[in-house]
Amino acid sequence: QQRGRLLPGAVGALCRALPPRARPAPDTLRCAKFDRPQASLDFWRLLYALLKQINGCKWTESDGIDNQIRFVKAALWYHGYDRPELYRLPSDGSAGSRELLLAFSWLLHRMSLLEQLLARNRVKTGDETSVCTCEDDLPNSLKDTTEKAPQPGLEGGVDVRYLQWLNGRLRFQWRSLHAQHQEQCKLLHKIHLFTSGSHMDQILGHLSVTETDLVRQPENYKQLLQLLESETLQLEAFLEWKQLEPVYWQWMETVLDNMAEEGNMCESQDAHVEGSELPKVTSCCPWADSLTGQIDRLSRDLTTLRDQLHKLVTCRKAEWCEKVKTREEELQKEGFSATARKIQESVELKLLDLTYLCAPPKKRMHGSHRLVFRSKHPASKMVFGRPVSRESFSTVSATEVIRELQMREASLVRELKQLQEECRQRLDEVAEGLDGVICISP
Repeated sequence: QQRGRLLPGAVGALCRALPPRARPAPDTLRCAKFDRPQASLDFWRLLYALLKQINGCKWTESDGIDNQIRFVKAALWYHGYDRPELYRLPSDGSAGSRELLLAFSWLLHRMSLLEQLLARNRVKTGDETSVCTCEDDLPNSLKDTTEKAPQPGLEGGVDVRYLQWLNGRLRFQWRSLHAQHQEQCKLLHKIHLFTSGSHMDQILGHLSVTETDLVRQPENYKQLLQLLESETLQLEAFLEWKQLEPVYWQWMETVLDNMAEEGNMCESQDAHVEGSELPKVTSCCPWADSLTGQIDRLSRDLTTLRDQLHKLVTCRKAEWCEKVKTREEELQKEGFSATARKIQESVELKLLDLTYLCAPPKKRMHGSHRLVFRSKHPASKMVFGRPVSRESFSTVSATEVIRELQMREASLVRELKQLQEECRQRLDEVAEGLDGVICISP
């Protein structure tokens, strides 16, 4: 009873914590529990809007429902959602609201959906920059999806010149983006330098891009105030949701229980139908008895073959184990232990040599940081009559980020050279098997 009273508050807080343009009605989730078809279209649109925002894409409501469903299925597959029932849903959005509720809850738990949306949709000051010194390895879930994803490919292969053209185009785009980012940094530095000493917060000391724009155009404060109020309401709803989140997951357990009960009922009905139809078939088919006898004989033959294979595998395994044991003894006599110890010491020395390239996990930086102008003289400032040093608040030095990126670049360059050397050796091996071909390394 207490959970029933708290459930509307949890669902309402969850809906209010979502972005306004993608905010569903609480009744949509309740209807989806009972697989009501009228909630399917709303859930497809909800997932379409949320996944578009997570992937940093723009979306419009004018997109057709079939395109939205196609995008949602592709995005969920990419993020690792491999429940086949979802991908069998019709493309017109006429059914499957409960499956969509499960997919939405999976995103909520697996990908920290609300946290990502709040970080993406928060009011920007214009002074942020993204800093990431983490390893660029894919998560296990994404690795699994990339391995299982179907390979489209072309029947005739891909022309190498086309790949070179794509590579050149990508490099050009990176250069253009880098030039634009440098220009943005120069303009941002001018704003911070010219507005130095104008901010009430002495720790910052200068105005942001948004504050500078408000000084130049004061009439825009109403729009900014509305955005801040909307963000405040979302944050309050998010705090309420975090308190009532266990209630929601208990409710989702009842949704799974309902699905399991319906599945068991369908299985029992199918078994009852099969059991009632089999006697009729055997009674009206004169050759059913002979066919059953043949099936029994085949079953006995398969059982005999399985036992023989099991015995053969056991014997072969015993023989291999004996051979491996004999070989290990021979290697030990030849100094296998000493060789293994030398290899282990060499690996440990190489790992110790690379420790300075790998900072501890707590020092890894990831996410958005605000750029703050600092003078070259690290004199402490006065706030409310007390000195405040730079270490009194969380900061990330630009030199520290540059050092981290340089070390990461050096590591990637070494890895690239190693891969190039392996490819060169592989090409040499292939070239040796070609008659009348001379390969000259570049």
